[in-house]
Amino acid sequence: MLYRKLGKAGVQVSVFSLGSWLTFGKQIGDTTAEDCMKYAYDQGINFFDNAEIYAKGESERVMGRILKKMEWSRDTFLVSSKVFWGGDLPNQKGLSFKHVTEACHAALKRLQVDYLDLYFCHRPDYNTPVEETVWAMNTLIRQGKILYWGTSEWPADRIMQAHMVARQNHLIGPTMEQPQYNMFHRNKIEDEFQDLYEIGLGTTIWSPLMSGLLSGKYNDKMPEGTRFDIQGLEWLKDRVFAEKRIQKVRDLTVIAKELGISMAQLAILWCAKNEKVSTVILGASKVSQLEENIKGLEFLDKLTPEVMEKIEAVLANKPKRDWF
Repeated sequence: MLYRKLGKAGVQVSVFSLGSWLTFGKQIGDTTAEDCMKYAYDQGINFFDNAEIYAKGESERVMGRILKKMEWSRDTFLVSSKVFWGGDLPNQKGLSFKHVTEACHAALKRLQVDYLDLYFCHRPDYNTPVEETVWAMNTLIRQGKILYWGTSEWPADRIMQAHMVARQNHLIGPTMEQPQYNMFHRNKIEDEFQDLYEIGLGTTIWSPLMSGLLSGKYNDKMPEGTRFDIQGLEWLKDRVFAEKRIQKVRDLTVIAKELGISMAQLAILWCAKNEKVSTVILGASKVSQLEENIKGLEFLDKLTPEVMEKIEAVLANKPKRDWF
């Protein structure tokens, strides 16, 4: 396993991490979730990502039971939560001082840990002043309930505003951002956040396979038993699939075969190749998926400049700034 600093912070995260969105407490049973976490940990993964909204809190409960059972030394792993969508009532959502604090307490209870290593603002809240959220996060840091805080799917200007507020008040600004990043979603990491890297922003990227599209399993037809069969995810299916994208994945699969790796490995390695990515969050519904994806790290050196150029020729969506 490779490890990278989380931006300019001293803490190190494994270049691959394990997330629980759509799987823990929903798509897979507790036994499979435990097997996946144990395998990931044994392979050197030290970061497990979660959120209050995942399976309406059940994802964190499942992860908490596993962490308690495994009895891993607390200094060998990092665990996160995200705050924004906690419920339907007015003070059960958003980034107010009240909800940020209460959501943290609830996450600690569900995850059965004394503190969160990483705590993310899951979306920007334009009904709450940035100052209020920054103070809330710093209060939790002073209380020892979180170690680092960050954002998820925030625009660059909002993140910069949070940093300015923190600097003016001698507080700690957001350490990391969690955007979607993959071969078809590139602008935030490769363009919009360029100035933020200068002030030390780390990134924990999600959906490296674009909900499975970049695994290549949809190249011929829609198989049964995928996440797109889950009730309520019709919006995700409609957003991800387009014939033009599928054809590009078919062309990329040819490149992957030439390298002797799977399409999924190619897509994940492509994300990890970008050094602005602190960690690539992997999702898995079975251990065999993790085995394949983590094993791909052995082939990172195969993504030479020449190979990256071949990939770029297929994608034809490179933002205006270079990154490799």
